[in-house]
Amino acid sequence: MAYLLALDQGTSSSRSIIFDQSGAIVATAQQEFPQIFPQPGWVEHDPMDLWHSQLQTAQKVLAQSGIKASELTALGITNQRETTVVWERATGKPVYNAVVWQDRRAEVVCAALRERGLGEAIQKKTGLVLDPYFSGTKLRWILDNVDGLRARAERGELLFGTVDSWLVWNLTGGRLHVSDVSNASRTMLWNIHTGAWDEELLQWLGIPASMLPQVHASAHIYGEIDAQHLGAAVKIGGIAGDQQSALFGQACVRPGMAKNTYGTGCFMLLHTGDQCATSHNGLISTAACQVDEQKQYALEGSVFIGGAVVQWLRDGLKAIKTSTDVEGLACSVEDSGGVVFVPSFTGLGAPYWNPSAKGAIVGLSRGSTVAHIARAALESIAFQSTALLNAMVRDAVSPITELRVDGGAAANNLLLQFQADLLGIPVIRPQVTETTALGAAYLAGMATGVYRDLSELSSQWRMEHTFEPSIGRDQAQARIHAWEAAIRQVSAGQA
Repeated sequence: MAYLLALDQGTSSSRSIIFDQSGAIVATAQQEFPQIFPQPGWVEHDPMDLWHSQLQTAQKVLAQSGIKASELTALGITNQRETTVVWERATGKPVYNAVVWQDRRAEVVCAALRERGLGEAIQKKTGLVLDPYFSGTKLRWILDNVDGLRARAERGELLFGTVDSWLVWNLTGGRLHVSDVSNASRTMLWNIHTGAWDEELLQWLGIPASMLPQVHASAHIYGEIDAQHLGAAVKIGGIAGDQQSALFGQACVRPGMAKNTYGTGCFMLLHTGDQCATSHNGLISTAACQVDEQKQYALEGSVFIGGAVVQWLRDGLKAIKTSTDVEGLACSVEDSGGVVFVPSFTGLGAPYWNPSAKGAIVGLSRGSTVAHIARAALESIAFQSTALLNAMVRDAVSPITELRVDGGAAANNLLLQFQADLLGIPVIRPQVTETTALGAAYLAGMATGVYRDLSELSSQWRMEHTFEPSIGRDQAQARIHAWEAAIRQVSAGQA
């Protein structure tokens, strides 16, 4: 039996999961770490928290399972994407907090690039909408606003990486400064057509090329971790950004297959094969996991606040004690009572792309209760995801006949039933919902020969439950129209 370790470094926690070669979970460990909010719209992490929490969960999962590091065939890494880390080449010491993907401070950088008329050219090269979401503009902000960093970067003293690069640097004692195509495609510095860092993009954003990692396919033997960390050297056989990893873990490896991950945000990806589809409906083109030299692509829509709205109910509104309490509270009322919750705490992502939108709860009456707000909060996750899928349908050549789902909030039956009702297609939850980590394990298994080919991986995918639509399309459309009306209010600043 081959064992594969997945390191899953997420936005609110780090996890490590050991899978056997059938894709079954052997053991799992998880650890939350602090979120840092220096001012409205800013979100940071301490890079050392990311590294230490990830390492500790890896050590813990090995101890729990009784499996030695020497018994692992390989490990794979999956990570929160776009989050930007800068550290010293000589010491490995971070020079600033990690600027998280949700952070909006780089809007000033984006505005300057738009003024120069570069938005369309950047989108053609990268597939990305010019938005503070992506790493390149965050990196530019750091170099421009932290004393002395630009000069140090231009002298070659500093390195940039997304979280995967930061973890590998630490796991290998600074021997490897690497990334994969899926993470590179989220930086706004990578040309997804040529498959290389783009000199023009680097010039436009003012980024020294010396800061950048070496990029490989997602399934690739990058090297080995230092034995001191887990007790033995282990091959690093896979790296992928979390959403591309989840697409791979859901066995969505053929054109027309789609998945939605309900995490802190929501991320819907549609595989488009070796064709880089251009969206005309507010989506982005991105690199899908690559297992060999053949480029793979996906269309993607990102919801900035998905499961995070439940965290706000818990921590901000104090409406629930734990996140799992939300389903019971929401089910205590028949519907939202006309309440619509637009959780645009950090702006609106695809397909709206309104970075300045603020959150709002509309439709309140004297009869509204915290249960109605909780239900509307859950429904907001499904509404935003519906907007993404409808945009994909307009862009896609082939119809989307089902949606595979995963992530923490995919355990919520009320949410998934409402999602199926809105979409009018089956929503399918797999037996293993830890598909982000599973994708990383599968990539490591592909690189090391545990699996023969993609068809072998696809045959392992198993359904746990299918949610069929239970309302008519007219009723679904009426609900979607109410949501879109609330979006218009928020976008106009009237809510």
